Amino acid sequence: MNISIEHVTKKIKNATVLKDICLEMKGGTVYGLQGKNGSGKTMLMRAISGLIRPTSGRIVINGEQLHKNISIPRSIGLLLENPSLLPEYDASQNLKLLAKMQGGVPEEEIRQLIRDVGLEDAGHKKVEKYSLGMKQRLGIAAAILGSPDIILLDEPTTGLGPLMRDAFLEIIKAEHRKGKTIFMSSHMFNELETTCDRVALISDGHIRS
Repeated sequence: MNISIEHVTKKIKNATVLKDICLEMKGGTVYGLQGKNGSGKTMLMRAISGLIRPTSGRIVINGEQLHKNISIPRSIGLLLENPSLLPEYDASQNLKLLAKMQGGVPEEEIRQLIRDVGLEDAGHKKVEKYSLGMKQRLGIAAAILGSPDIILLDEPTTGLGPLMRDAFLEIIKAEHRKGKTIFMSSHMFNELETTCDRVALISDGHIRS
């Protein structure tokens, strides 16, 4: 899916957190956004996902404007800040509940996702007992569950060890081959450079490159 961000500005109280953002993302590409904490990365992803409404400007997805033609993108998966997980359930139960809300996903896909993110040995361990890295892995699985057309990932490798970080990057490459539009952020340029078709820098709410 093509995403067009046209002169988007977002003000919260007296602060301007996004400042005249203009980006064009072609369908089937991996777009990287590098920036420090507080630079505007998460806020921009919230805007693309429809979770916040820009103060000015517009976001158009495949010809449909957010908050005018559609309230949220028609097919999207996202990982923003801390994954939204039910602590009293295990990985499989969390993904099955999410799949039910999406209209159903084959159980084999759920089992494969759990294997892909390295949680097969967690068994029936409740999420409340997961480490930060385990929660992040389950959040990644939730973001790509059901094969959404747009995948937004905010600092997805936070808390991941080197082996799982490499495995995650392979997952992204596999989703790229399926033609997904992927937008991921990181403060590590090398990680983005090896994975993304294009990388931009965001600082103080501005896109710098």
